[in-house]
Amino acid sequence: MNTIIGLLIIAVGSFGQSSSYVPIKKIRDWAWECFWLVQGIFAWLLFPYLGALMAVPDGQSLFGIIAWAGAPSILKTIGFGMLWGVGGLTFGLSMRYLGIAMGQSIALGTCSAFGTLIPAIIAGENLFEGKGLILLIAVSIAIAGIAIIGYAGALKSQNMTEEERRQAIKDFALKKGLLIALLAGVMSACFNLGLESGVKAQMEGLNVPALFVGLPATLLVTTGGFLVNAAFCIRENLKNKTGKQYFSVSGNVLTNNVLFCALAGLLWYSQFFGKSVGESFFDKDSVILLFSWSILMSLNILFSNVWGIILKEWKGAGKKSVTFLAAGLLILILSIIFTGVSQQ
Repeated sequence: MNTIIGLLIIAVGSFGQSSSYVPIKKIRDWAWECFWLVQGIFAWLLFPYLGALMAVPDGQSLFGIIAWAGAPSILKTIGFGMLWGVGGLTFGLSMRYLGIAMGQSIALGTCSAFGTLIPAIIAGENLFEGKGLILLIAVSIAIAGIAIIGYAGALKSQNMTEEERRQAIKDFALKKGLLIALLAGVMSACFNLGLESGVKAQMEGLNVPALFVGLPATLLVTTGGFLVNAAFCIRENLKNKTGKQYFSVSGNVLTNNVLFCALAGLLWYSQFFGKSVGESFFDKDSVILLFSWSILMSLNILFSNVWGIILKEWKGAGKKSVTFLAAGLLILILSIIFTGVSQQ
């Protein structure tokens, strides 16, 4: 029962993340770098900070408990966050060139595999026997589903006219988008490496509430990511002379943009809040805990494709494309079910 509760909590957070790119469509008169920076302030600084405050035991401070982890662990976590920041930056570009459905599927699929297996290997898991083998099979099933979804996206591209592609995705570019999405996935896997780099383990020895034990580490990772994204966005502001857009819009438009950036940031952060809370319901030595990163990514892909259908990104793609899409999504669900059943 606890496992089911944990999965439901992660699913709610995943649905939030997959919905986070929808409010961005409501932003007006701002260049890409403007809204990406503003939503990043909410997604990677403000909400992670507020979440981390929930982990602080009575009589202690947030920065006090983080300092307890030691400088090497803190710097390593922020460093992985900066690497993830490159992935987060290119992740946003993959949405631009491939759309929500296909962009998230390729990027998150790559992220799922690297982010799940590398921490397990570092932790000393043998991927060819026992718990490690179950993990490897589950990840392989998930990758198979992701590959099928990618194939569905390729079929979609072939079946649609150039005009239909532009109507669904304004800046559609398949080859460029695929390369960016793959890079985004590999670098984004560093987020989970950051979460497992030592700070989280230190929190467990400080009477931090179990529900929120991963949130201080999440703040450090997102801070590292924010630094990279902020540097890039400010560079683009200077290069494209778009910095004036932040305040040159009317008061109503500015309010509209900030509110939708805040909503996007909150929805994006909900995935890691949900992951931290949901994991607290899993047994510490369970396969499903090791697989939780892949579960989050798989659910993100599932929900992002639901949004892709709602936003008509698959309109005109043809029955074959939609059939492969449905098959890929079902296989992703199977990977989660397989891991859950293996617990029994």
